[in-house]
Order: sequence, then structure tokens, then C-alpha cells
Amino acid sequence: MYKLLKPFVFLLDPEKAHHLTISMLRLLKKIPLLGSLVIKSWQYENPLLHRKFMGLDFPNPVGLAAGFDKDGKYFEDMCELGFGFIEIGTVTPVGQAGNPKQRLFRLIEDRGIINRMGFNNEGVEAMVHRLRNRKNKNILIGGNIGKNKITPNDKAAQDYLKCFEALHDLVDYFVVNVSSPNTPNLRDLQDKEPLTALLNLLQEKNETYPSRKPILLKIAPDLTNEQLDDILDLVKDTNIEGVISTNTTISRDGLKTSTTRIKEIGNGGLSGAPLKDRATEVIRYLSQRMHSDKIIIGVGGICSAEDAIEKIEAGAHLIQVYSGLVYAGPTLIKDINKAIAAKYT
Repeated sequence: MYKLLKPFVFLLDPEKAHHLTISMLRLLKKIPLLGSLVIKSWQYENPLLHRKFMGLDFPNPVGLAAGFDKDGKYFEDMCELGFGFIEIGTVTPVGQAGNPKQRLFRLIEDRGIINRMGFNNEGVEAMVHRLRNRKNKNILIGGNIGKNKITPNDKAAQDYLKCFEALHDLVDYFVVNVSSPNTPNLRDLQDKEPLTALLNLLQEKNETYPSRKPILLKIAPDLTNEQLDDILDLVKDTNIEGVISTNTTISRDGLKTSTTRIKEIGNGGLSGAPLKDRATEVIRYLSQRMHSDKIIIGVGGICSAEDAIEKIEAGAHLIQVYSGLVYAGPTLIKDINKAIAAKYT
């Protein structure tokens, strides 16, 4: 079905197409018999896919990456596609419009996407309201948290803390996003000193709750090995559960899309197939050096079952997809899960 609709969807502005596809999924769910049959055909269940990490039981290791559902509006719909977990956000304390449109671009020749969304979201209280009123209580949900654009870096930790406190009872794990290239100076928070202070602050608050929540750090693919070594030290010293590797890249190396077109698009984070190799390199580097009780969620350029297996072979415990869905469609999750079950029986 997606193959038939894809040419028409790709005629639309990518941001409008994003919302249209959700509307189409919701419409499909309302069609008696046909809707349930189609949705069921996208799902694959197998006990061999069950994973337990961070004290959480994952029905399968394939998750939806942050950025697709920034406000917690779509996680119940997206769960129908067979995801084992869904990450919502990035959310900030106060709602913000993000960067001016157009801010989302397809690189069709490269099976890539450039975005400079800028943490557009309705704010953490709106997300809290939706999570409190959710119908499906069984979906594993990660909360990806960030800072507002107008918040200076020396006060950024308080933004993360506000989101952490607001969502603590409503999500299953947290992701600290300091690696988006689309909020000015945000990546400066990846430096060892401010990042250590931020993670320690969240951990101190975490310990005040009857039940603490796992914390992961989302990192950029553009870090040097020396910076990755700092990340490894941080994970150990702050005792967070692990990392999500990786966010989008600012690199434009090796693209098939013309240089003229890339210049027209301008700044933004690149995701999709062009990110695949570098994301895998980072996963492998971290996996070879990280303590065995820490986890890596691999994301970046997963457009096929083979790509997913590659991430797992490199050391990822779980994986996430987003841009690959745009090009491969909803059967991607089923294809990956079937391949994992077959590979590791």
C-alpha cells in the first residue's frame, strides 16, 4: 500500500506529508475489517524478540526514534505498526515554534533527510496532559528532553530538570538531548564539564523518587574519538544507563544530491542512509570500550533489515528508526523484527 501512495506523498512538502500520513493511519484504523487486516499485516510477534534492559521488558528491540512524535500525540497510533517502544519529544519546558518553515527536506537520491526543526513543540505540560490521558498503558515510552532556545547554556540544566520532574511518573526512561544541531550552541553542552554537571543534577533528583528512571544520553555522530572517550567516562562517572548513538550529522560528505541543492537547503541535521556508516562506527567504538552493564540504542540510517542487523552486530542492544520509514514504509519494522528473530534463533 505504501509503495502505491509514496509517489503522491512525496509531491507534498515533507512536514505536511508527515501529518498526512498520521491522518491516513488514523483513518485506516476506523475502516472495519480492512483496516485491522492491513495493520495486522504490518505486525510481527515472536517471543524470541523479547529483550530486557534497564529493568524494562521490551516486546521487541525496534523503537521509533525521537522527532517523529514531538508532543506525544501519535504514540498510540504508531504503536500499531509493531514497535517495541516509542520515544517522544524532544520536549522543552515551554512551548516554542521552532525554526521558520521550510525546515524539512528530502534528499531522495540519497534516501536522506535534512531537518532544522529547532525543537518545535507545545511544551512539557501539554505532553503531561496527553500521557495522563492515554488509553494504551502498555506502550514503553521514552521521554526525550531538551532546553528552550532562549535559555542560555549556563541555565540549561534547569530546563532539563523541569522536564525531568514533570515527566518522571509518566515515561519509562529519559533521553537527554544535547546533540541536536538545530538549537544554537546546544552541542556545547556535550563538553565534559557542563554535561557532567547536568547528568549529576538529574541523577540526584532521580534518587529522590521511590522508583528511579533510566537515563540515556543522545550523542552526535560528529564527535571525535577523544570526545567519545569523554562520553564513556561520563557514562561511568554519572552512572547513567547508556547512550543513544547517534543524532543527525552536520556533515555533507559523499552525497549524490547536487552541491547546488545542498547549498539551497542550507543548515540542518542530516539523517537517513548517508548517516548509516558513521552511526555504526560510533556504536562499534563505544561498544568495544563501554562497561557491559551499559546499553547502546543504535539509530542512524536504518533503512532495511540488513542495516538493523549491522547495528546490532556493531554492539547496539536496541535500535530505533525514523527516516528509514519515510523511504521504506511501515513494513520496515516487520522486516527488521523477522530478520532479528531469524538471525538469533
